[in-house]
Amino acid sequence: MKILISNDDGYRAEGLVALYEALKTVAEVEVVAPEHNNSAKSNALTVNSPLYVHRADNGFRFVNGTPADCVHIALTGLLGYRPDLVVSGINNGANMGDDTLYSGTVGAAMEGYLFGIPAIAFSQTEKGWKHLDAAAQKAREMVLQLQSQAMIAQQPWLLNVNIPNVEFDRILPVKLCRLGRRHAAEKVITQVSPRGETMYWIGSAGEALDDGEGTDFHAARQGHMTVTPLKVDLTDHDSLGAWGHSFANRVQSPHAMGNS
Repeated sequence: MKILISNDDGYRAEGLVALYEALKTVAEVEVVAPEHNNSAKSNALTVNSPLYVHRADNGFRFVNGTPADCVHIALTGLLGYRPDLVVSGINNGANMGDDTLYSGTVGAAMEGYLFGIPAIAFSQTEKGWKHLDAAAQKAREMVLQLQSQAMIAQQPWLLNVNIPNVEFDRILPVKLCRLGRRHAAEKVITQVSPRGETMYWIGSAGEALDDGEGTDFHAARQGHMTVTPLKVDLTDHDSLGAWGHSFANRVQSPHAMGNS
């Protein structure tokens, strides 16, 4: 089994190192990760400036770009082969609900999925790397389980996984969940620079809005390891019919025809 690992916290991040140490015992593992922290970069690709790849003293390769850049470069020439699995993380903090849209951790895994490779994004539910070894062993356990079920190196899929920051034996069984929803983010924070210019800092994420039973927020709060299968199709399939009717009426309207 060949695994590509990336993340959004940077190539020196404790979560990345722990994940590598856990998976290198069961697979041939390559690490290509961002040079610096790239949290909340989502699926961003760098297209207007060159990217450089360097080898760190720990053997990891790092890129002066985004998480998606790292996986994209790796899969389109850097590795020279196609990995069986792309794994991202372990992120320093949860990626649940709406956060998955912004997450660089999920963005790196999604880049692998877009190339037709099964992919997993791993995160811990709280910041600080507490009980990181337990999370890494749970990640290893999941990869081995999927391998034993012949799920790896087959049709692509994308999983978002959040692991509680507790001892290995206290992590409750996996719960398959849908994404919850959050309230709108907190108000932007403003400061004045030494030059008298106004600076803006994006505020914290809002509180959970939809966090009832069945959501990742609810399961994580109960102490479970949460798994949510993701897809890329953003089409609102339920409303296609209504929109079709609306636009059909618009086209047939004499007023619309006169303004065409």
